[in-house]
Amino acid sequence: IGIVTEVAIFYFSEYYELEADLSFESAIVQAGANRIRPIFLTTLAFILALVPLALDIGQGAGMLQPLAVAIIFGLLAQMELVLVVMPVLYYLFCRGRKPARAVA
Repeated sequence: IGIVTEVAIFYFSEYYELEADLSFESAIVQAGANRIRPIFLTTLAFILALVPLALDIGQGAGMLQPLAVAIIFGLLAQMELVLVVMPVLYYLFCRGRKPARAVA
């Protein structure tokens, strides 16, 4: 959950930076395009680190195998959720009104 939240925060951080120069729709799309590579590489690194546990390689890995498999599938799902579902839901809920800017 923490990794997914962090990825979503970085997505919206990118969106808010682009919002000043682009339209609402363009900023949503461009933020996804700008964040796809970092999100993919972070997800890939975590998955590669968990593969030995998921394959039950090593002493004591059998106990952690279900956790590793669950985390891997959660990470694979988070890519679609953050890059597709979240921007679509944000667009549907915020279109037609000026989104409130976060106070820093």
